[in-house]
Amino acid sequence: MVRALKAQGKPVRAVKPIISGWDDDPAAVAASDTGILLAAQGLDLSPENIEACSPYRFKAPLSPDMAAAREGTAIDFKRVVGYCRHVAEGVGDNGTLLIEGVGGVMVPLTDDKTVLDWMAALSLPVVLVTGSYLGTISHTLTAALALREKHISIRSIVISESEESPVPCEETAEALIRHLGPTPIRIAARER
Repeated sequence: MVRALKAQGKPVRAVKPIISGWDDDPAAVAASDTGILLAAQGLDLSPENIEACSPYRFKAPLSPDMAAAREGTAIDFKRVVGYCRHVAEGVGDNGTLLIEGVGGVMVPLTDDKTVLDWMAALSLPVVLVTGSYLGTISHTLTAALALREKHISIRSIVISESEESPVPCEETAEALIRHLGPTPIRIAARER
């Protein structure tokens, strides 16, 4: 999405405020979600750019609340929301801000806050990314229900083709539309 917007000449900023499974090895940083977002924006992997993209980085590949606890800290929910609002102000009305979440909508961030609470606090429309694995229809419908319950607008759904898809992504899209109604759905096919 970042590359597509940049190719259209549109200003775009992408951040991933929270990441777990962080490894400081340069090759691992480049392959991480943070590294991929920075590369798509044409930014180098400097410590400053990494910090600006992902201020919360945890080594353990666990839910953020658990990963933070392993490091003897906790996520400050208000700080995460404030960081996102600050980044949005810097982008302005003419640009696009993409905020990548961490895991699914119900992933715990703190003892009493989830990614869903984070999305609700920001009041921004979401792009719901899902796979094409067995069970994805149930997971996607459950996430959509949770989003709608908090009055969070789903801008579109992206089906990212899983390595072992039991059915073509188009069939998954048709099933989702039958249950969700008219919802823009995009398919991101796996490179073969």
